[in-house]
Amino acid sequence: MSDTPKARWTVFAALSGVIGAAVFLAAAELTALLISTGSGPLEAVGAFVIDIVPQPVKEFAISAFGSADKIVLLASLGIAALIGAAIAGILEFHRPPFGSVLFGAVTVATAAALVTRAAAGPLDALPAAAGGIAAIMLLRFLVPALRRWRDAVRRPDAAPEARTNTAGGDAPRTDETGRAAASPVPENPAERRPAAPVVTARRTFLGIALISTAAAIVVGTGSRLVSGATTSITAVREALRLPMPRSRVTVPAGAELDVPGISPLFTPNADFYRVDTALTVPQVDVDSWRLVIDGMVDRRVEFTFQDLLARGLDEYAVTLTCVSNEVGGGLVGNALWQGVPVRDLIKMAGPSPDADMVLSRSIDGFTASTPLESLTDDGLDAILAVAMNGEPLPLQHGFPVRMVVPGLYGYVSATKWLTTLTVTRFDQDEAYWTPRGYAEKAPIKMSSRIDTPRVDGGAVSAGTIAIAGVAWAQPVGVGRVEVQIDDGPWQEATLSAPISTDTWVQWMLPWEATPGAHNVTVRAYDNNGTQQTQDRAPIAPDGSSGWQRSLITVS
Repeated sequence: MSDTPKARWTVFAALSGVIGAAVFLAAAELTALLISTGSGPLEAVGAFVIDIVPQPVKEFAISAFGSADKIVLLASLGIAALIGAAIAGILEFHRPPFGSVLFGAVTVATAAALVTRAAAGPLDALPAAAGGIAAIMLLRFLVPALRRWRDAVRRPDAAPEARTNTAGGDAPRTDETGRAAASPVPENPAERRPAAPVVTARRTFLGIALISTAAAIVVGTGSRLVSGATTSITAVREALRLPMPRSRVTVPAGAELDVPGISPLFTPNADFYRVDTALTVPQVDVDSWRLVIDGMVDRRVEFTFQDLLARGLDEYAVTLTCVSNEVGGGLVGNALWQGVPVRDLIKMAGPSPDADMVLSRSIDGFTASTPLESLTDDGLDAILAVAMNGEPLPLQHGFPVRMVVPGLYGYVSATKWLTTLTVTRFDQDEAYWTPRGYAEKAPIKMSSRIDTPRVDGGAVSAGTIAIAGVAWAQPVGVGRVEVQIDDGPWQEATLSAPISTDTWVQWMLPWEATPGAHNVTVRAYDNNGTQQTQDRAPIAPDGSSGWQRSLITVS
């Protein structure tokens, strides 16, 4: 039997490493389920990557992939894990025990990622340890089995009657008449059946590989499904019945313009942007949820979810903006929120006169630094929201409780899955994004956006069309919007009736479009007469600025 090419053994070795990685994940998922830590290795490593990647990389990911950035990250980690596992298998086959060493290093790194997460304890390292032990043990069984298969194939296995031993001086073979027997015709190697040792070795390797793969799929998938069934909060949220709010937002007549392609007055929950550091959406049970207010206060206070509901809910219309929103970008949305004022809760704790900041903390460890005055000012409706657009907060938007603070970018105010409010000082504490190059305080900059005609929508037909979009200027409110066509005069657009100074307004300008390419520019003024700045600024450290200018093609 001819020897199997070396490349084939390398492929089988790489496959061994991939199977080892699958066993690693399955054992880790099962262990996490049994000890109830919810410590998935891939998510933990992903969260660690999110924390350490440089600011420009984060900005690129948000700009390029938007809300899908986490899916892209998980897919990238999965591909990297496959490549690394394949390398481990090849090393274990050709240079043992370096493949096992590589798996060990991955185990240590994964355990470190798990135990350094927010609210993690020593038990959180167990899933990684179990996965690493299982993967290394499998590799130590599977790769030697592959090596035995290779060695069996490489041994000479010609039939005994086809061999002669002239070196040993054996007498020539004769027939019953004493005449020399004809030499047997050599067997065609291609027609020879594999020798028994080859079959046995091959079956051993393939058996271990198939059984291990099947077990990894069953255990890993089963653990995920059971974990999802036992920890999913979807059913709890759907069954939750919130009390009717004591006050409702009054939407004035003319608050929404009837223009095709313009952003709706209220952004549907499914379309509302999502930018946060949680790789997977936290599952928080309302019955076990607690909010603690501590730090520089007279007394530490704690609230349950029912405590918040018992205080009575009010409805607020507030536009939220992400600091990563580029000029003309879509990381902004307007919604109706129901909740309770933060100032009332902080007042119960008795904040120190020396305090100037509140460090809010999410269950996933994210923190935001909000000026204390923004949360205690009677003229600002900073709230703890429990509902969004008439329903309990969607899980991806902070269920059961999140912060909503008008006039501040989300990274310093809009903490989701809220658990703690620590009254402190800017010179004593810093939040998640501050050491990553963003400002401690970040008031939202006045901005305006062109929704239609869209630059990527192709050419528009000549004739009367509507140029339209939205503008916001919290907490002062938008006074007017102007549009310029090419280098012509600025024209004042029609504004929708504002709901409040904390929400965006829609604007529209009729335009007699003529064939050709035209530059359309928009700018806003607030109610104090201040003009939106023309100066361009990047999103870091405190938000982008500048006028949006779009090239519209008219056919």
